[in-house]
Amino acid sequence: MYKTLKINISIFAISISFILSQDNSSFYNLEAIDLSGNIVKMNKYKGKKILIVNVASKCGYTPQYKGLQILHENYNKELAILGFPSNNFLWQEPGSNEEIKSFCKVNYGVTFDMFEKTNVKGRKQHPIYQWLSSSKLNGWNDKSPSWNFCKYLIDNNGNLIEYFDMSIEPNDTLITKYFN
Repeated sequence: MYKTLKINISIFAISISFILSQDNSSFYNLEAIDLSGNIVKMNKYKGKKILIVNVASKCGYTPQYKGLQILHENYNKELAILGFPSNNFLWQEPGSNEEIKSFCKVNYGVTFDMFEKTNVKGRKQHPIYQWLSSSKLNGWNDKSPSWNFCKYLIDNNGNLIEYFDMSIEPNDTLITKYFN
């Protein structure tokens, strides 16, 4: 009787853990809200590589917007760049979503996908950044962004394949080698 109970409890625990893991186990199950207030499902980007970057308008790395835009223009058929404005590092993204949209367009001509201001670390960390920074979800990486303009590269199948810190410029060969 105990053996049967033990087996049933084990099967139940495995089933529950499988069900719970389904929500965030795949990058393509996630979604975010863009700067215009629209819900964007990440499965929209299936078949493309994805570069996710936490951005800010009042940071020493803000000029990387230019490199991100060039990367977008050069590789947009095979690469989606997703910008996530964040105010998590010394309040370097104080603007509203509308101000962020205007700043990016006027100063850098940004046409790649930008999302609403997002928490990329801490208690209120967005589910996309939970996935990016949890090896239990993405398979290997536990690094949350350490500053603005950290970059995560996802392959055509939704697998996280690389993490780049803020010092790596968007057009560095460490990144562009994936698109040549």
